[in-house]
Parts: sequence; C-alpha cells; structure tokens
Amino acid sequence: MNILVNLPEGFFQTESLNPIWEKLEKMGEVRKTSYNTDDEIKDDATWADVILMWCWPTITKEMITEGNKTKYIGQINANANQVVICDELDVPMSEVRHAWSLAVAEMALGLTLSGLRKISDYHSAMRAGTETWDKLPNGLDPLERRLTGSTVGIVGLGRIGQTYRDFLKPFNAKVLAYDPFLPKEIADKLNVELVDLETLVSQADVTVLCAANVEGSKNLINEKLVNSFKNDSVLVNIGRSMLIDMPALEKRLEKKELIAMLDVFDKEPLEKNSSLRTLENAYLTPHRAGGLIESILDSLNWLLDDMDAALEGKTPKFPVSIKMMHCYG
Repeated sequence: MNILVNLPEGFFQTESLNPIWEKLEKMGEVRKTSYNTDDEIKDDATWADVILMWCWPTITKEMITEGNKTKYIGQINANANQVVICDELDVPMSEVRHAWSLAVAEMALGLTLSGLRKISDYHSAMRAGTETWDKLPNGLDPLERRLTGSTVGIVGLGRIGQTYRDFLKPFNAKVLAYDPFLPKEIADKLNVELVDLETLVSQADVTVLCAANVEGSKNLINEKLVNSFKNDSVLVNIGRSMLIDMPALEKRLEKKELIAMLDVFDKEPLEKNSSLRTLENAYLTPHRAGGLIESILDSLNWLLDDMDAALEGKTPKFPVSIKMMHCYG
C-alpha cells in the first residue's frame, strides 16, 4: 500500500510522533512531504492509496482518478473543496479537528479567568517589583471580578463551545449562546439560553468567540455589535480574528471600555508595530490555544483508526459528508 503523509516539516522532526510513522511504515511504503500547492503534490497524490494531511493543498479529481483510485483521505481540518470531491467520487474521508477542541476550550477558560482576575497584570507587577500587597479596602480594582455567578456568552456551540460550556459548570454561570445551526433540544440539554447576537454581547460579562471560519462568519461581530458590548466586559477570541471587526474593537479598547483576551489576529505573526501590543487592556497570546502535542497525537491516532476502518470497509468514527458543508471553510 502506498501512503502519502503531507504535513508541515516539524511533524516529521518531533520524536514523540515517531510511533505514528513506524506504524504506517509497517503497512506499506510511506512518503513524507510538506507540499503547499496542487502542482507540488500532484505526482505523489496520484501514486498514493491513502493520503493523510492537514487541509491543503486540495487533492483534485484528476489526482484521484489518474492512478489507482484513492482508498482514503484523512485530514486534520477539512478542506471544503476536498469534501465535495470525495463525495462525488465516493472516496472515504474523515476529519479530526475535534482532537484540538479540549485544548482550545481549556485556553478559553484560562483566558476568561485571567481577564476577570487580572492574573497577567499581577504576574507582570511581581516581575517588575511594583506589586501592591494590601489593597483592602480602598485599593480594590472594580474590574477584578469572579467568574462564579457571572453571565457568559458563547458565540458558536460546536465541539469547542460545548466543551467550554462544560468547563463553566462549577462556576454556576448564566450561559447565553448564539449558534444558528444548534437545535433547541441540544441547547436545552447544555443548559444554555439561545439568543441573538445583540442580546448576547449587551448582557454578557464575558463573551467567548468559538465560531468556525465558514461562509457568512466574516465580521459576524460587526461594528454595531462591537459598540453594543457591555462596558468593562471581557472578550475572549480563540476562534478566528475575522469573526469580529478588529478596527472597531481597537477603538473601544483605546477608550478602555473593554478587556480583550486575543489568541488570533488578522495577520499572523502579529506585526511588531501593531497597536494591539501597546494597549494595556489587550492581552495577547500567539495562536497557542490548540497547539499541544496531545492534540497532535490524538488527531493523528484518530486518523489512523479511521484509515483502518475505511480500508476494512467499516464506517470511520469521524467521517465527513456533503451534509456537513456548513462546518467547513
């Protein structure tokens, strides 16, 4: 069997992933590549019986049908064009982005607590030796607040949003949610109140953006909605920066009306001269929410399990289909 693994070079240089490659090498001939374009991958994709990859480049119809028909394509994050092609040609395909959901939801919770409790500020003050030890009673910061009993709004209740909601249970928070694809019965089971976006942002003490990068989600939180955020509320974005009007957000941050905990940006890496770096109420992390070795190991092991199932004529655990197109960018 011919197996093509097309992933960033760092995957092949990480020792903890060696058991994955060793397992594949026992199954057949393995080619490890890091192609970024259709032209680069064409010959190896045509040669392969099985292709394991992130979500780029697209494995075209010609690549699948010019050689022996591809028996399975496994992607860490689905390419919508790939879903359509595999559906048309009846090629089994699976996608395992959910392997990253736990880590992303954990980061969202961490940023939520840090934004409310000023953890980063205290750490920085301790490093600089400028901390204040006795703040009671007159030195209290009214912006340092509990998560317990607060109102939290979640935009996007996919796997990440639902996991984050589970993490909130011990805090007895009131949870509002916006997700046009979520059935009410599931919302009721999650104990969340489905509301429109303006209601959510105007009432939430914390708003967490978990929505996917799909058609129609660009500037989902537009300028009007940015200006509707409750004063002094905390915005956590571990989804995509395109979900929110960033210039409008920066204007509110400059007025010190909001606190933003941002893991994603319009341009990455973030420019050295970005004004976000100078705003004391903008707390920045370099797109680190999901990128843990545990996430990578889970995603690759899940793809291997689905590959085994597909080759044995069984139903994979994480199949994709044309019916799920609203989930893919």
